[in-house]
Amino acid sequence: MKKALGVLLAATIFVAGCGAGNDNANNAHTNNNDGAAVTSQNEAAATSQNGEAGGAVDGLQVEEKDGDVVLRLPAGMFEGQDLDQVIEQAKAEGVKEAVKNDDGSLTYTMSKKHHKEMLTEMGQGIADYTKELIADGTFASVKAVDFAKDFSEFTLTVDQEAYQGSMDAFAAMGLGIQGMMYKMMQGLPEAEQKITVHLKDESSGDVFDSIVYPDAMQGS
Repeated sequence: MKKALGVLLAATIFVAGCGAGNDNANNAHTNNNDGAAVTSQNEAAATSQNGEAGGAVDGLQVEEKDGDVVLRLPAGMFEGQDLDQVIEQAKAEGVKEAVKNDDGSLTYTMSKKHHKEMLTEMGQGIADYTKELIADGTFASVKAVDFAKDFSEFTLTVDQEAYQGSMDAFAAMGLGIQGMMYKMMQGLPEAEQKITVHLKDESSGDVFDSIVYPDAMQGS
């Protein structure tokens, strides 16, 4: 299921340093010492990445049918890809049925076992991503990342002053979107898809901001 999972995660993996995202976030980040600026930075990042707020997960549907799990994956997840090849690969990896819909979306039918395996691999991918945030040094202010077992909450331990004067709010946004995707892939109702990212100052140990997704992406 690795290839299919890669397609799913492609919609959520954050890519640092894209020009449009930097411009938008810089415009939003007018007050480096104001907690509200952090939220604005995340909203700008989400809008830049997805084209419109909340766009990364629009249209994804999960349901159980006749003992199987049916996934409807929106067309945006497969932009620039050959859908026939995507379908062929999905079937080769155990998807029972893969259908191309008129709007460019794909509908996968798989066993509950395969769905569980996909969730397990997706969860491992998120866990690996939290390690990469620290290891690759892209987000210099981020010192540690902790998360709940169900990925409903993340805590970023940061150098607060450096964080608020940087582009590192993109790290929180990336975690929020991936957590949301994980919840959606579980087939949970919308009310249970919210993800909270806490920002904790390394020196004081105090949480100075908490960002709730998808609310932050919708400007609420």
